Amino acid sequence: MNYSQFLNMIPEATLVAVLVIVFFADLMLKGGKKLGTLKMLTTGLLVLQTVLMFFLPDTSEAFGGIYYSTAAVNVMKIILTVGTLIVCIMAQPWIEKNSRYAGEFYELVVCTLLGMFVMMSSGNFLMFFLGLEMASVPMACLVAFDKKKKDSAEGAAKYILTATFSSGVMLYGISFIYGAVGTLYFDDVATKMEQMLMLRLDAPAVLIMGLVFFFSGLGFKISLVPFHFWTADTYQGAPTAVTGYLSVVSKGAATLTLCCILMKVFAPMVMYWEYLLYIVIVLSITVANLFAIRQSELKRFMAFSSISQAGYIMLAVVGNSALGVTALTYYVLVYVVANMAVFTVISLVENNGGTTKMSCYDGLYQTNPKIAFLMTLALFSLAGIPPFAGMFSKFFVFMAAAQEGSFWAYFTVFIALINTVVSLYYYLLIVKAMYIKSSVAPLPTFRSDADSRVALALCTLGIVAFGVCSCVYEWIAAANI
Repeated sequence: MNYSQFLNMIPEATLVAVLVIVFFADLMLKGGKKLGTLKMLTTGLLVLQTVLMFFLPDTSEAFGGIYYSTAAVNVMKIILTVGTLIVCIMAQPWIEKNSRYAGEFYELVVCTLLGMFVMMSSGNFLMFFLGLEMASVPMACLVAFDKKKKDSAEGAAKYILTATFSSGVMLYGISFIYGAVGTLYFDDVATKMEQMLMLRLDAPAVLIMGLVFFFSGLGFKISLVPFHFWTADTYQGAPTAVTGYLSVVSKGAATLTLCCILMKVFAPMVMYWEYLLYIVIVLSITVANLFAIRQSELKRFMAFSSISQAGYIMLAVVGNSALGVTALTYYVLVYVVANMAVFTVISLVENNGGTTKMSCYDGLYQTNPKIAFLMTLALFSLAGIPPFAGMFSKFFVFMAAAQEGSFWAYFTVFIALINTVVSLYYYLLIVKAMYIKSSVAPLPTFRSDADSRVALALCTLGIVAFGVCSCVYEWIAAANI
């Protein structure tokens, strides 16, 4: 084996180095300086990782095509690394309360990110599956991190059970594909599929079943309807920082991977997966919005919001074009900063005597106006209200889907537009609670910690700037040319 090929996997090799450094630091350091040192090491190395990835080559390949990365994938890696960095910053107050396990938390987060990188850069179904499991197993540990809380253990159990089931379904689908074409390499699978379809008018049933099972397995990871049943309980039970990480970073990696595999590997079968996508998108957006209206617990509310947002993200895939990949990546970028702003506020309220019940936010503007204002900006961006970045991200995914030009594409965009109004209503329920409703015992005035202020500043800057600065979209679009 030529080990020099690992030099073509610079993002992954760097994350492995981060894992080793943090592990030995956690093992060797003692006393009060340990927590601060681990924090500085992890955040500093993630910043270095982000800067380094700006200088990566547009394409890189290793081990005969099992690993294959493109400029578009590198852009998503940068976005997910920034999202992970924000999670590590906003989680500091919670980590300080669980300082004994700070090293384990950082190790699990970085290990999950490494799995996502491998998954996105895979050129082979086996490599893809290994990356997926490398991301899923540590995530289950993160969900169960609060061992003293019953909800955390319950959420982790539901997550690992559904993850195991979805992995089995996905492997079943991959076995059908391998049985039909005799290879697991993405390029070879696409070529042999095209050859098979040229010889007959319809795709063989085994290939259609393989596509459906594979899509179903990855649909669990993205929490698309009807594969979403684990989401609300897992989001509610997990620590708030982990919930934020699960809702944005994990979802971003899975959506881009599914997008690339559908467009690249299953391109010859586009007439089959496109209709499957229409159904799943309409169900995800509509069902999630209707359930979100009924929620009184904020983390469950954000769970159904994330299911709806996943539907909007996958809408970009309908166009089956470079514009769709650009719109998807830009949407994930905006979603990361907006959603992490919301979860930072939820974490702040929890750490200062509040709960995750919506009633706890009644009259928040009267006692903590700055926090309420930043929460409002984030919610407006998620709802797609101009001039915030969320409006532009929705516009681009609608434009990418409408570019397909068929009746069903227009119909799906129309349903998504109607649901945007519904989502505006339930996001405004929180704004109403903060600004209009009064409480007998409102949350007292508190001062935010420095780490939370940094996280909120980064997220708010992104919410405002990404909608105004066209250079961000142009940077993403240039990677997809």
